[in-house]
Amino acid sequence: MFTFTDEQLIKKALTGNKKAWFGLLSRYEKMVFNYAVRMTGNPNDGKDLMQDIFISVFNSLQSYTGSGSFKGWLYRIAHFRCMDFYRRKRPDLSLDDIPEIVEPVCKHSPELHAQATQSQLQIQTMMQGLPFNQRIVVELKFFSQFTFDEIAEQLGISPNTVKSRLYSALARLKSALEVENVRTR
Repeated sequence: MFTFTDEQLIKKALTGNKKAWFGLLSRYEKMVFNYAVRMTGNPNDGKDLMQDIFISVFNSLQSYTGSGSFKGWLYRIAHFRCMDFYRRKRPDLSLDDIPEIVEPVCKHSPELHAQATQSQLQIQTMMQGLPFNQRIVVELKFFSQFTFDEIAEQLGISPNTVKSRLYSALARLKSALEVENVRTR
C-alpha cells in the first residue's frame, strides 16, 4: 500500500484537502499526546496541550519550508506551546493524575507488569520534579529520540547546552532514584 510522505500530505493539506490534514494528524497524534502527558504529568492537561499544538500546526502549516524534518518542526511548535502552558498554569502532580499504563508489558506475568507499572510511575513522578529546561531535553532525547543537534535547533540553544542540561537532569534523576531506593529498603 502506498503511503504519502509528510511533505506530500502537507502540500495537499495546504490546498484544502481534509484527508491529507487528518493523515498528518493521525500520523503524529499518539506521539504528540504522549509528549504532552509526559510534560504536563496529567492526561487531561495533555489532551488540552495536544489540541493547542495541532491548532498551532494547522495555523502555521503554510510557513513550513521543508528545510528540516516535519517532525522536528512539529516538536518545535510543541515546545513553544508547552512553554505557554507552563506560563499559564503550573501543573500540580498527584499520584491520582498519573496516567495508567494501557499496554501491559507481559500479559502472562502479572509480576512483571506490576514492576513495569511501578517503574513508569516512578519515572513520571521524578520527571515532574525536574526543571522545565531539563525535562524538555530528557523528553526529546529519550522519548522522542532526537539527536543533540536536532534538540539544539528546536530549542534555539547550542548542542553543548543540550548535553549539559541532559547530564544535569540525569544526575538529578539518579539522585532521586537512589533516595527512593534507600527509602523502600
